[in-house]
Formats: sequence, C-alpha cells, structure tokens
Amino acid sequence: MQNKIIFEQPLNERMRNLLRLEHLFELIYFRSNNTSVWDCRTILESLLEINDLLSRSDLKTELIKELERHSGMLNSLENNPAVDQSRLKQVKDELTSLVSKLRDNSYQPGLKLKQDELVTSFKQRISIPGGTCNFDLPRFHYWLNQPEQKRIQDIKNWSDDLVPINRAANLALDMVRNSTNPVREKAEAGFYQKPIESNLSCQLIRVLLPTASRYYPEISGGKHRFTIRFMEETDTNARPVQTRNDVDFELHCCIL
Repeated sequence: MQNKIIFEQPLNERMRNLLRLEHLFELIYFRSNNTSVWDCRTILESLLEINDLLSRSDLKTELIKELERHSGMLNSLENNPAVDQSRLKQVKDELTSLVSKLRDNSYQPGLKLKQDELVTSFKQRISIPGGTCNFDLPRFHYWLNQPEQKRIQDIKNWSDDLVPINRAANLALDMVRNSTNPVREKAEAGFYQKPIESNLSCQLIRVLLPTASRYYPEISGGKHRFTIRFMEETDTNARPVQTRNDVDFELHCCIL
C-alpha cells in the first residue's frame, strides 16, 4: 500500500461504526507513543468518544453478530485443501475466544470510565468551548501535572476493559478488507458506477489512488449499486468539481 491513498466507504451501519472505532483506537495508539499532558487530554477524549459509540449503538451486540458471521463462513473452508488449516484454526480460535468474552454478562466495556469521578467531571466540560482549561477543572489540571507514570497507569486502568472491543473490531475489519481481490478500473470523465449482485453482500468499498493523484473519490452506495465520482480541488477556498478526465484506480469491493 506504499505510495497509495486508501479511501473507504462503508455500505451499512455496522461497518460505519467499526471504522469509527478503528479511527479512535488508532488515535489513542498514536498519542500513547508520547504521553505529554496534551496527549493525555486527547487520549481521554477519544476514550470517551468510544464509550459514547458503544452505548449509543449497542456495538457490543453488533460485534458479536459480525464475528459469529465470520466464524460461520470460515467453517465452510475446513475441508478446502488450498487453505492453510493451521492458520484457519488460529483465526477461528481467536474468534471463539472473543465472542465468548463479549457474550459474558459480567463484561461491560467502558464501565471503569463511567464510574470514575475525575473522568465524569472532564466529560461534563468537553462540550463547552475551552471548558476543560485549568480554572474550570482544577482537579483535572492537578492530575495532568502528576508524574507521567501515574497518568499512564490511570489511562491503562480506564482503557483495559476496552481491549477486547479493539481486537474484535480490528479482526472483523481485517477479514472484510481481505475478502476480495483488487481490480483495475477506469472512471470515464471522472464517473464510475457498478451494480452489486443480489446474491452478494458488499459491505465496504475501497478505492486506491497514487499519493500524487490530482483527484479524490466521493463514494456513495446502497444494496444494489455504488457510484464513484472523482473530484478535483484547485484550492481549499474553491468548491471541488468532478473531473472531466478519465481516472485509473484500484477497486476493492469487500463482500465478506
């Protein structure tokens, strides 16, 4: 994927939520490499966004359904001689373990965040512009000035029960993304449309372009077809327009 930009468009709500989860966990991972007070702020904000996403969409149940669906599809590969059976068993075992963890009634992801008084006070202020500055939240300002190791340990305590969610989302997305073979396509005058076969469940469209490309795609789709329009941007102050040029691109229609 070097020297290429990947654009993705989910075609259902489950995929949209999984991609949002992935984005937030990646932001936390990046910020965790440098735990300044500003990084700690961003990490905590991202953890709270993950919690909101989990509570608003019953994402734990959606993850269970997605993993079970993948597990069922893998069962059909058990007698396929072209499949690495050792790797297949490893993936199936991980799926089983994650589903078991998510199904456990005692597992409540994000509970530590919800029950923490410092986090609660921070959450109540983040919707206010500048609402988490030091005079609004002296207790939080005090925490930010504690030794780095103390802040790191607190963040670990707050996020430990989200680890299975992170792994489940990553595994589900990896399997979806790897479920198709890329094809080379051409968008004539910047426009491309393709029907989706009725017996296939396309979940995710991926468009790959060279990093030096002058274009970016706007992707829309539903159950029966998807459309890609390649846009040109001459300046951030100007409205982008669909190019009149033909555009070669790499297309992944992920159908798992």
